[in-house]
Amino acid sequence: MFRPTGFADLAGRRVGVLGYGREGHATEARLRQVGAEVVLVDDDPAVGVLVTAAGGLEALRTCAVVLKGPGIPRGRADLVALGAEVTVTSALNLWFGEVDRSRVVAVTGTKGKSTTTALTAFAFACLGVEATALGNIGQPPYDPTLPASAGWSVVEVSSYQAPEIAWAPAVVVVTSLGSDHLDWHGSLDQYHRDKLAITRAAGPHVTLIPDQEELTGRRELLGGEVVVVTTLARPRAADLHLAGAHNERNVALAVAAAARALGRPPAEVAEALAAGADAFVPLPGRLSVVAQRGPWRFVDDGLATAPLPAIAALDVFADEPVALLAGGFDRGVDYAPLARALAARTSPTALVTLGPAGERIAASVRALAPALRVVAAGDLDQAVRIARDLLPTGGVVLLSPGAPSFDRYRNWEERSADFARAARSLGRDSNP
Repeated sequence: MFRPTGFADLAGRRVGVLGYGREGHATEARLRQVGAEVVLVDDDPAVGVLVTAAGGLEALRTCAVVLKGPGIPRGRADLVALGAEVTVTSALNLWFGEVDRSRVVAVTGTKGKSTTTALTAFAFACLGVEATALGNIGQPPYDPTLPASAGWSVVEVSSYQAPEIAWAPAVVVVTSLGSDHLDWHGSLDQYHRDKLAITRAAGPHVTLIPDQEELTGRRELLGGEVVVVTTLARPRAADLHLAGAHNERNVALAVAAAARALGRPPAEVAEALAAGADAFVPLPGRLSVVAQRGPWRFVDDGLATAPLPAIAALDVFADEPVALLAGGFDRGVDYAPLARALAARTSPTALVTLGPAGERIAASVRALAPALRVVAAGDLDQAVRIARDLLPTGGVVLLSPGAPSFDRYRNWEERSADFARAARSLGRDSNP
């Protein structure tokens, strides 16, 4: 069976692309650039290419290689059967196979990978070194529309992508390890194995992890030269317009990644980052204040689509009254840790739930903390109004949903934008 090690190996060959989203479009463009014959297939008939269940799968069987999109589970029955006939891999794996991996930093983790990717690229910039943040945070690194660069690539890698990667870059950063995407991975243990798979990929590399039991206690799943990174004296997360203890760890990981990649002393990197800290712009949907009227702050943490980041967000506001907006699409994760975090709070706390996941979160909370105020809402406009009313003397109305948005929105960005709209509208009505 033909097994390519890079895109150049696919010149003149018939190659299937399964999944025609953002990554699929970039994959098609790269394949056409190298002169491959491309077969486009997607599960969704609305996409406008061959449909998997209506001739698409048969077309893929005629290909030399199939590059699957990251959202398609590797264990899906039709894909497993296809893999017995044709090599099935990913565009990201081919990119790792042909790129100079000594100039790549990969960042993964249940929580904090986007922020840490951005921080790492910013640390390079503070040192006067060119670096581009790629992957989930921006463009796929194999997108041919990217400008040519001799600099570094800092690539955010999801748990969907990590198991496909056969070659590790010089530096791998793991920010955290919790529970997420269990509908895709099948179990918590498999999710952990898949998430950390890139650390076990071939090639010499360092694996940087925070000093957290969730990771230091899973050494059997970690590969490479494992280095435990502790938090820094400076710069502080607040200097970079970031909040929370988890962001203190993210800053330290970014400093350690840039230091190891460039062979610089960590103190030198930290000093450069501190000097430029005020210029760092936090990513949207990550603990950003979208409205403030009188005693109420409306905080968007919409990218928190799993319990762990929602718990971290609650920790940031440990000493303030909080009405948490949580829920959305239910992908079967364990919400008991989030319920315990809510039950353990000593400051005034309320929960406003949304969607099927909200129902499960509410059930977990009621079992652990029956006295905690829990109210279901039909949409974000209603949720914002209810949350404001549950904090009569003011506090933080926090969208940190702990679940994806697919039950009602196309993506988390659309949900966050709707929250900001609802919050700003309510703020005007409440505080003319």
